[in-house]
Amino acid sequence: MDQALGMIETKGLVSLIEASDAALKAASVQMIGWDKIGSGMVTTFITGDVGAVKSAIDAAAEAAGKIGEVLAVHVIARPHEDLAHVLPKVKAAAAGAKK
Repeated sequence: MDQALGMIETKGLVSLIEASDAALKAASVQMIGWDKIGSGMVTTFITGDVGAVKSAIDAAAEAAGKIGEVLAVHVIARPHEDLAHVLPKVKAAAAGAKK
């Protein structure tokens, strides 16, 4: 994985959708998926170049914080390639729809 990885964890799906929407609108990034953690916690995963991911995650945190609770935000500049094994897989139908 050559690109940066950004993550934002919120309490509740509505906050996560708001965060993801804001991130995708704020910079040229891609959402590779999201995951339910449990107890209402959900996380979205964003990739792109480092500056774009940082901007997107900042915008996401601000937007989600207005309507819900942001639990954590983090950007990894150059994640190790083995980290891809624990990230959500992009669905084939969604990946094909982007073409």
